Formats: sequence, C-alpha cells, structure tokens
Amino acid sequence: MSSLSRRRFLEDTALSAAALAAAGLGRADRASAAEAPSTRRIGPNDQVRIAQIGFHGQGMSHINAYLKMPDVALAALCDVDESQTGQAMAAVDKAGKKAPKFLQDLRRVFDDPNIDAVSIATPNHWHALAAIWAMQAGKDVYVEKPVSHNVLEGRRMVEASRRYNRICQAGTQCRSMKGTIDAIEYVQSGKIGKVTLARGLCYKRRDTIGKKADAPVPSGVDYDIWLGPAPKRPFNPNRFHYNWHWNWDYGNGDVGNQGIHQMDIARWGLRANGLPRSVVGLGGRFAYYDDGETPNTMVSVMDYGDRQLIFEVRGLPTQDLDTAMVGNIFYGSEGIVVLTSYTGGAAYDLDGNQVQRFDGGGDHHRNFIDAVKSRRREDLKADILEGHLSSALCHLGNISYRLGESRRFSAHRPLFGDNAQADETYARMMEHTRGRVFDAVSAARTPRGGAKSLPKEQEDLAKRLESDGRSYRLGRTLKVDAKRERFIDAPEADALLSREYRAPFVVPEKV
Repeated sequence: MSSLSRRRFLEDTALSAAALAAAGLGRADRASAAEAPSTRRIGPNDQVRIAQIGFHGQGMSHINAYLKMPDVALAALCDVDESQTGQAMAAVDKAGKKAPKFLQDLRRVFDDPNIDAVSIATPNHWHALAAIWAMQAGKDVYVEKPVSHNVLEGRRMVEASRRYNRICQAGTQCRSMKGTIDAIEYVQSGKIGKVTLARGLCYKRRDTIGKKADAPVPSGVDYDIWLGPAPKRPFNPNRFHYNWHWNWDYGNGDVGNQGIHQMDIARWGLRANGLPRSVVGLGGRFAYYDDGETPNTMVSVMDYGDRQLIFEVRGLPTQDLDTAMVGNIFYGSEGIVVLTSYTGGAAYDLDGNQVQRFDGGGDHHRNFIDAVKSRRREDLKADILEGHLSSALCHLGNISYRLGESRRFSAHRPLFGDNAQADETYARMMEHTRGRVFDAVSAARTPRGGAKSLPKEQEDLAKRLESDGRSYRLGRTLKVDAKRERFIDAPEADALLSREYRAPFVVPEKV
C-alpha cells in the first residue's frame, strides 16, 4: 500500500470509528443488527441525496440520469481513479447543479449520514460487497449488472435487502422498457402458443486486448481499494479500465457483461423463477493470443424440464440469427417473438409474417428513485431478487465451462442426445468458430509491409491460432439443486459458487 493510500486508510478508519461511535453502532455490529441504522424519512417533495460509486464508463450514464431529476441531489462522487473526476464534474456544472464532494474510498460514502442512497457502477467483483455495506449502513442501492461476481454473493444481497428493509434495484434496464415489457407480456399471454425454448444472444464484436506487461500503478489511483475483495496482484493495464471484464478475478466475460441483459429477458419470458435443473457450458477464446481469460465464443444450455434456455456469446464477427444480434428469441408452437434492441422487437407467425410490433423506452433510474420514496419493493421493475437469479444463470454457465476439458470439434457425434436445439446450436458455433479462426490464421500469415517472408514470431502465432481452432472446452454437465442454490454431487463446482476474499474486503456469510 502506498503512503498516500495508507494515510487515507487510517483517516477513513478514524472517521468511520468516530461516526459509528456517535451512532452507537460499530461496523462489526452491523452484520448482526436486526435493522439498518435509522435513516431519514423522505417525503414525496424531498430530494433524495445520492452518491455515485464508480463513473468510468457506465457510471456516467447514472450521473446524467440523476442530474435530470429535480428531486435528486448528487451528493458525492466516489471513484478510485482521480483522473475520472473531470468528466463527471463537467456534467454537473453543465446541468447547473451544486458540485458534489469527491471521495476515493467507498467506505466513507457508507459512513456519511447525509447520503440516502448509492448508485454502484464498479467492476463486478465489487458489486455485492459495496451493496451489502451500503444496505447495512441504511442506504438504498442501485447496483449495476451483473449484480454479483458469484452466486452466493447475489443471495447475500437479497438477504441484506430483506433484513435491513432496503430498496435495491438491479441495473437490468430492459425491465423498465415499454417495448420489452409488452413483448414479454405477449409471450406469457400464450399468443405464440406454448414456449419451449428461449434463446439469448450476445453477438457483440470484441477485439483482442493484446498482451501487456505489469506496470506501476498510475498516479491518482488507489489500487488497493480497486482490488478490494480480489487477490493481490501487480497492476496491469489489461486488468484495469474495462478490460477487467475478461479476467476471472474481476469480471464474468461477456455473458456477465452485455449478455446478462438478454439472460434476464430470457428467464423473464420463460417465467423461470429459479435456477435450472442442469447446466452445461462450452466454447473457448478463439482467434486471439492475448491476456484475456474468459471465452469470446460460448454456448450455455440450461434445462428447466419442459422448457430450456440456450445462451450464445460470439465476440468474433458473425451474422445475425433470425434478425437478432444482441437480443432474444422465444420459440412457441404458434409463432416466435424476436427482440432486437433494448426497446423492443416483433412477433411473427410460423410463416414468418410480422403480426405485432413492440417499441418504447423507459427510465430505470427514475423507477429506482420512485421506489426509494414509496418504500415499496414491489414498485421496482428489477428488484435485487430478479437480478440475483439472472446473474446466477451467467455464473452457472461459466462454472460449467471452467470445469471443462479440451475436446476436438466433431461434426458427426451429437453432444446433447435427443436435444436437437442444443445440437443445432453447437453445430452453428463450430462452423462459426472454424471460419473465424481460418480468417485469423490467414491474416497472421499475410506478409506485412511488403516482406517476402514471415518473421518467426508471426508464423508461430499463426500455428498457435491454427492449433487452438481445432478444439474447444466442453464444460461439465452439472445438476443443480435449485432450492438450495447448490450443485448436486459436485464439490468442485460448489467451490466456485463463492470465492476467497481478501481481508478486510469480505462478503459476510451472514448479513
């Protein structure tokens, strides 16, 4: 820890102890308290005083949303990277609002009695602990998707919300979009008949992140706080801003980044109010040789008995599926519904004729503020329980994938027995992968700058890509005890339902 970070830590500890002593409640006591510390009653005409935690990227959309609301005061900005304050303060100034205070340590936000609510847009590995600490401190919470880094964290967040009577909104914004709401109502009404399959698609181009060496921590960054619950590792720019998504210590790959929106919609439309009976994930990180760990191509198959959810991730260039790239497809006995954007899509009969259009947006942050004022959890479009269940599906697929083994692609032997939809999905993934790898190998073997021969490192890369493109990782088929949110007879998989936490940044076993 740098001298500056150490000084801040000591200052924060002293401030926290003083504030909590005045309230008669220490941090250790929060986990066992029957209720959160008392908070002021917010009337219909009162301003909600909110703190934004994290605003590199998605957090700026939070800030801009709150700045438009006359009944919301942006009381504090918190980010470990001081260099991010400029754009946020500029947005506040442009809106003609009072400048908020800036903090680097989110614990100081939780210990501030003048803050009513927090909005969390940190890396995934901080979502659960930040939300739990906030709720234990008596704050309401808006937390970005996925709400958790692992399954048990999500359940602890639900428990904290219930125990401390806090409003906790999951950042799955599609839940507030009129077009999506109407489409789901159409699916659930039976107008496309019995639905036996829902697909989620994350066909979103992601380029290679390359390889970078470890480096000194940038000036103005409190790296110890950024790491938080994650293991201590040297700073690396490929594990920092945004690219943390592709590292297991902090992110969950694209199924937990973009894909969580479509996973949530698929589960919503199926009325799947819990975890599946079983899950299997397969795929790989193809056509790249970089620092990324998570798959850029993946299929997750989830069995709900009389219906199934199949999710696809493709980060390499690809064509759409039934007009959808980042979206959902619900297959019914009498038609299909295709969602192609955050705000809607269309229904089609079995002959492909469009019979209904769904359009219209919404304001997810406004819904959160309204629920904060009403104190009615049922007013939320995306209560933390919904966020937990959908995030858990992403985690289950990743767990299966991570426990898998390398297999050669095969066009002859079905992988899924009599599950024709799953086998068709695998076949499309195989053809897509082979084509993209072939393109990458061809590009690697193309002489650069008019050279007549390839440098050795370029030819080595081509051979490595070619070899990697012949096989994929086939995950373990895991049976799930949906009620207990555990696996059946799979201790190795159960171990990945949580993680080892770096003290003092520990998600409590009991909230």
